[in-house]
Amino acid sequence: MNHPLSTRTLSPRGTELWLLGTTLVVAVAGLIYELIAATVSSYLLGDSIRQFSFVIGVFLSAMGVGAFLSRFVHDAVTGFVRAQIGLGLVGGFAALMTFSSYAMAEAVAVPLYGSLIVVGALSGMEIPLLARILKTIGAGRFRFENVLSFDYLGSLLASLAFPVLIVPNLGLISAGLAFGLLNLAVAGGTLWVFRDHLGWGTRAAWGLATALVAAALIWSGPMASALDARLYEDEIIFNTRTEYQQVTVTRHRGQTRLMLDASIQFDTLDEARYHEPLVHPAMAQAARRADILILGGGDGMATREVLRWPDVERITLVDLDPAVTTLFRDRDSLAALNDFALRDPRVTIVNADAFTYVRDGEGAFDVAILDLPDPKNLSLSKLYTVEFYRLLKRRMSAQGIVVTQAGSPLFATDAFWITATTVGTEWSTVPYQSYVPSFGLWGFVMGLPEGMRPRADPLPDGLRYLTPGVWQAAQAFDAGIGPRDVPVNTLSTHPLPRAYEAGWKAWYE
Repeated sequence: MNHPLSTRTLSPRGTELWLLGTTLVVAVAGLIYELIAATVSSYLLGDSIRQFSFVIGVFLSAMGVGAFLSRFVHDAVTGFVRAQIGLGLVGGFAALMTFSSYAMAEAVAVPLYGSLIVVGALSGMEIPLLARILKTIGAGRFRFENVLSFDYLGSLLASLAFPVLIVPNLGLISAGLAFGLLNLAVAGGTLWVFRDHLGWGTRAAWGLATALVAAALIWSGPMASALDARLYEDEIIFNTRTEYQQVTVTRHRGQTRLMLDASIQFDTLDEARYHEPLVHPAMAQAARRADILILGGGDGMATREVLRWPDVERITLVDLDPAVTTLFRDRDSLAALNDFALRDPRVTIVNADAFTYVRDGEGAFDVAILDLPDPKNLSLSKLYTVEFYRLLKRRMSAQGIVVTQAGSPLFATDAFWITATTVGTEWSTVPYQSYVPSFGLWGFVMGLPEGMRPRADPLPDGLRYLTPGVWQAAQAFDAGIGPRDVPVNTLSTHPLPRAYEAGWKAWYE
């Protein structure tokens, strides 16, 4: 623009403050779109560290392209408003389009990365265009570092608000649409401030886009429910996005299922085939059972099995997500599934990261039961490392027993034996398996102190699956999935998630 901008609404100083505030707002919205895309990709594609890395790289590259293309925008005000309209539409609908594509065709990459590239390019145009506008209205008083300062401050606010306020209260689909409206509000405000400068075509496009995004936001709840119903097929009786994960409970023909980030955690039809082998062999082997540690298992099923042993005095349950433990403690219909175990006065619930709790906590335990998520990414793999087991050993009594779920020895054979080998750096190991129809053949690894002789107290009454004969058979592996020569899993190398991913891909892709 070769002529100075003027407005009837604000003084030049007021217009400058408006545009600096706009810089803050669009920075918040831009980073929120990036975080939504990264969360959606890790939710649907797994391996959160890899997905966040890919999303950040693609988004920043697209921003660079957008910054370059901004030089070809002749009218900075019109270009900025149109960029905001585009961001409101594409950024607002990105999560909804990606989830819809996944539910209908299990396709994620095209809608996710396509929208990410467009949002990144439009976001990259914002600061150069705003700088040009500010320079025009501010004359000699314009300083480019003011623009960058507000931009960086907006990024800070977004990064703090996203996990604490936005995701728990809005969810991913509604959050995207809400911030789409925020971009459109910025466009509307700019249209008003510079209304003598902008034509009716831009105003009409803004009005149509605003109506479309607002309508989608109003109906986002029913749309999200419809997508969830298509994803899970069963009746959804509870569904929420917490700070840590998507928590979904479904029911079908009397069966209740828990899904975390769309991965099944239990089905009441066969959960005994998982929880009884996880808990009772270690409890039967233990010389003392007064103090029990359970890591994970926020659904309370493992706690229920531990409470079958009458000499248990204290159970400490450590689970990261308070939403899960609260749900299975306080909601009667779900608490009944674990026999109201989480309400037992002997049970203490600690909502904390398992690694941090083991490293920083106090007290010694007689049995530690690791009912943890599969090691499908680096943040989970750390709970299956030499370093973690070394810390855990310091928290065990002299004759303490450890057992961990270890994934499928059939579908991810190398991953299973990496876990067994890693446990073996601190304990003598007893690998074993159980067939769970919901999961397939599933494996566990029990760790015994060096030199401890195998022993087995009688199993408690009321078990639905495990018997002494089943336990003996569980320790036998066929030649195809027998022990393998594999590396240990460490914080610096992490071969486990690579082996886990490769194993499942070999069967299902």
